[in-house]
Amino acid sequence: MQSEHHHVGHISGPSGIQSVRPPAGKLSSEDFTTRAISKADYDYIVTVIDKWWKGPTSALAQPMFFYELGESAMVVETQGRLVGFLLGFIASKGPTGYVHLVGIDPEYRRKNVGTHLYHAFEALCRDAGCVKMKAITTVGNQGSLRFHQALGWTVKVVADYAGPGRDRVVFGKVLDE
Repeated sequence: MQSEHHHVGHISGPSGIQSVRPPAGKLSSEDFTTRAISKADYDYIVTVIDKWWKGPTSALAQPMFFYELGESAMVVETQGRLVGFLLGFIASKGPTGYVHLVGIDPEYRRKNVGTHLYHAFEALCRDAGCVKMKAITTVGNQGSLRFHQALGWTVKVVADYAGPGRDRVVFGKVLDE
């Protein structure tokens, strides 16, 4: 398991490679390496997700996203440091690329990590023949709402989507050919 005790000024990810703290400002796609999730990545994610999300979230990172659906789950690194992940899958209906859970290292927020992950997942979905993409969030998650709208996704509040009295915001994106 990855230790959470790091040298001052350096952070390690699952690969054990150390890197300096994040640079100021946004990063470009050339600064990122995106790849399929590994078991070491998954193990690291479940140890940091509650901290990254500032609350209990690790239950949403089900192991099926590595073992059964890992071919469409991905991580992004910069300078050897895992700075984000996207747990998604290709649903047969549509087919549709479904974004289940995204996490960004708090030190790398607002540096284009999320945008990079979504673009990489969209490319994977297009290659798989998907005609649309979908994501869900809770009503009131303004950060998610602004993010998806900035990327051109549609937004719809669906009453009782997750059961009686459990409305959800459903994001959608049609993939043009």
